Amino acid sequence: MSDRKITNILVAGIGGQGVMTAAEILAQTALAQGYDVKKTEVAGMAQRGGVVTSHVRFGEKVLSPAIPPGEVDILVGFEPAESLRWCSHLRRNGVAMVSTTRQEPPVVSLGLFEYPEDPVAQMRAANIRMHAFDAGAIAAGLGNFRLVNTVMLGAISEYLPFSPDVLKNVILERFRAHKPKLVAINEQAFEAGRAAQAEN
Repeated sequence: MSDRKITNILVAGIGGQGVMTAAEILAQTALAQGYDVKKTEVAGMAQRGGVVTSHVRFGEKVLSPAIPPGEVDILVGFEPAESLRWCSHLRRNGVAMVSTTRQEPPVVSLGLFEYPEDPVAQMRAANIRMHAFDAGAIAAGLGNFRLVNTVMLGAISEYLPFSPDVLKNVILERFRAHKPKLVAINEQAFEAGRAAQAEN
């Protein structure tokens, strides 16, 4: 992303998956690296499992927090159907990092929206540049499903205009300050995300 003045990241998922936390960590990391940062969030019944998105933009000078359609550099999809919904916002050569862990929003259970049969296959058919893996299974394998956002941040770390270690250290410092017992497991989750991205 170093050839462009602004990096645009769209984080999308379902309430309770850690979408807003992941966006906050990205914004905090970019700010610490001296970038101008703007962030916006849209939460639809977030506490009830509704759709949640967050735009994170950083660069030399960012005027608006909203990413224009077709300008997303990195789509961080915590849920496959939500990834499919937003993949049209990717710029040419943008990348989608997709967790295949399926979590249907209330609009599906209420019959207001039909869940796509295979969202990942639809994205592949559209020639989306994508890494898809089961972040939920990785987190569960480490003993805590709430590690999904650290897994996903690890997965996108190679695509950011600063070292993966910079992002990892921001995550770990947050836990050192409030929950030091979780530092080691989050470091494992971050590295597991990096490995999943490399393998998929």
